[in-house]
Amino acid sequence: MRTRAVTLTEQVTRQLRADIESGAYPVGTRLPTGKQLSEQYGVSAAVIREVTEHLRSQGFVETRQGVGCTVRSRTGAAGFQLPREPDIDAAGLADLYDLRIDLEGAAAALAAVRRTDDDVAALVALLERLHAHLYDGQPAADIDAAFHIGIAAATHNPYYRQLLQYLNLQLHQAVATARANTLRQPGLAEGVQAEHEAIVDAIRRGDADAARTAAVTHLQNAARRLGLTLRARAASPSPAQSSQS
Repeated sequence: MRTRAVTLTEQVTRQLRADIESGAYPVGTRLPTGKQLSEQYGVSAAVIREVTEHLRSQGFVETRQGVGCTVRSRTGAAGFQLPREPDIDAAGLADLYDLRIDLEGAAAALAAVRRTDDDVAALVALLERLHAHLYDGQPAADIDAAFHIGIAAATHNPYYRQLLQYLNLQLHQAVATARANTLRQPGLAEGVQAEHEAIVDAIRRGDADAARTAAVTHLQNAARRLGLTLRARAASPSPAQSSQS
């Protein structure tokens, strides 16, 4: 049987988890900053973000904005987890995009209702960064993930942000692959950028229905760019039908 190569993320996760289990980082203490961990393990900030998200999902640490990662337990208490990307086949990846469509469509709609001026400014800044790296594969993939997490943050529901952060980091390689595919077809990168802009425009205008539609359309197109076949979906009710229910 062919063995699967261990990724950098898995290597660092195992090392950091072993340090937590051994008590090198006692419960209640904070882990070093992302920059310090990057330097310690000789990996990128993106890898460290994935590592800390894996440890959070496994119950070893908790993360708080402005505070960082605090050790929560020396033993894992993992609940729901997604399979690692190398273990997902095309059908499984299509099902995960099916999940993203519902979750991120709902998040975009909620963001349109709850967003602040700062939220909109942060999303616009990410759009500008995406435009500046339109033809740069890996940087664009990292910014793309941050963009989707930024929409979740604009819901002001921390569980949306945490869940979608986990989901996007789990699918980081799929996003990178989709980005690479767009570079092979002239004009496609601009089309993806336009899809992102449509989501932000709807959120800025406070149009929940348009934000949901734009997010769903974007993710359906992203799945197609990966060559995935999505299952049939029930039609969304019109605003008039929704108001009658």
